[in-house]
Amino acid sequence: MTIKPLADRVVIKMLEAEETTKSGIILAGSAKEKPQIAEVMAVGPGGLVDGKDVDMYVEVGDKVLTSKYSGTEVKIDGEEYTIVRQSDILAIVE
Repeated sequence: MTIKPLADRVVIKMLEAEETTKSGIILAGSAKEKPQIAEVMAVGPGGLVDGKDVDMYVEVGDKVLTSKYSGTEVKIDGEEYTIVRQSDILAIVE
């Protein structure tokens, strides 16, 4: 099954959080912060959204920095994805 986002929505897959600190300490599952860097899996067409023309600036494969608790989490075929508005994406990570 594939996800095809509508309007200014973007489907992202969160990258795994670091399991060890820079000093080599292994973190327990509860101590890990929610990851904020994700990979773009699908991008909506943009167009007219809420009466304003929206251009899409992200592309499939981009690594992006998102707001910490933004979007809607969905699980499809055992994979977890998050659907966010493009405005919830803070930056493209290069």
